Amino acid sequence: MSASLPTGRAERDPASQAVRPARTRAQLLLGPRTVIALLLVSAVGFVAFTWPLLASPDSGLAHASDAPLLFALLLPLLLAVVLAQLAEGGMDAKTVAMLGVLAAVGAALRPLGTGVAGFEPVFFLLVLAGRAYGPGFGFVLGALTLFSSALLTAGVGPWLPFQMLGAAWVGAGAGLLPGRLRGAGELAVLAGYAAVAGLAYGLLLNLSFWPFAIGTGSSISFVAGDPLVDNLGRFLAFTLVTSLGFDIPRAVVTAALVLLTGRPILRALRRAGRRAAFDVAINFSPTDDRTSSAEATAPHAGAPAHGEPRDG
Repeated sequence: MSASLPTGRAERDPASQAVRPARTRAQLLLGPRTVIALLLVSAVGFVAFTWPLLASPDSGLAHASDAPLLFALLLPLLLAVVLAQLAEGGMDAKTVAMLGVLAAVGAALRPLGTGVAGFEPVFFLLVLAGRAYGPGFGFVLGALTLFSSALLTAGVGPWLPFQMLGAAWVGAGAGLLPGRLRGAGELAVLAGYAAVAGLAYGLLLNLSFWPFAIGTGSSISFVAGDPLVDNLGRFLAFTLVTSLGFDIPRAVVTAALVLLTGRPILRALRRAGRRAAFDVAINFSPTDDRTSSAEATAPHAGAPAHGEPRDG
């Protein structure tokens, strides 16, 4: 009888030397370097979204000038997240390949919605993939998907780094949801999260252009130098007046797609993760010549040696 190993480690059959993952989840583990990289890129994004609210009247606000700088910072930081997970064993070549496949699928989905009336089907995939593979994977997938789709649809502009950050946070947030949920309860929580994330994404994108979008002659305009609370009140009024017609449909569509497709897609993603052994670290140990020659002359893998009975 072979003893089972603790959750999160690989189980090795002494006869066949085959490695079987003992975990039932495919989420990638986050090491300290990955956490630091995620916090760093999120901090840069937070500053990029919010600095206009604290700017002085003579600052000359325009994301057309700071967006290239943000983009130049964002790509190396996303690469740092991937490299940190590679260095800590959270990602490998199979995971990077899965990342590329899902980003390509998301990039192909986004033009189907075109953003008309808030119908954007790409976000449900970010939610499900982030849930299946964890916050680090979800963060990089969200940013890479929006970047790829912008190249595909000629949507590159000052808004792109903000869209990438918003989508990255949507994917990462799904990976941070409680891990013990399963079945109908998991889908309900994911659908609720998808609705909130769809609204939050719209709120963030509004914040990225609102300070310099409608001038200064309106009651919902940004007033440089005013107290932060006053500007936030005008920002919420601007959001209620202008963007809820897009944000609410986005939230509803994303939540509905999660409910309709979440079970089979999560099952497929987790099965792919387990079969690819994303979360299992394989350690190789040297063998002596006698062991190597015995394995080479064995009639087939897993056969008992010298008449010994099989485990079982």
